[in-house]
Amino acid sequence: MPSEQSSGGKRHLEAITKAGNGRARRLLVEGAHSYRYPANVSTELQLRQEGLPKDIVDIAWKAQLRLCKRYQRMSKKGKHYNLIITAIAREMAAYIWAIAKEVLSKVSSAYSSNK
Repeated sequence: MPSEQSSGGKRHLEAITKAGNGRARRLLVEGAHSYRYPANVSTELQLRQEGLPKDIVDIAWKAQLRLCKRYQRMSKKGKHYNLIITAIAREMAAYIWAIAKEVLSKVSSAYSSNK
């Protein structure tokens, strides 16, 4: 569970808590390990993205660029490896939420236009 404290225009992102699904948290952490490598789109990934809407692919690419850069920046600062991976996993959860929100808005707009 990523936590956040918001008040007015201020937003403070907090740590990943142990609330929520442990399996999902583990998958996020395992997925965060891939951001050690430079951002790229492999041929396998291109094939998976073929049927997806462009705005969802754009969010995913933006996430990949940002998280790879963030990993490198934190690593150069000398942060502990586990801290880096957890921070990347936390932000990855936020990007997954953004993609899910985009998909739901598309589904609800398609549903309302069919009525």
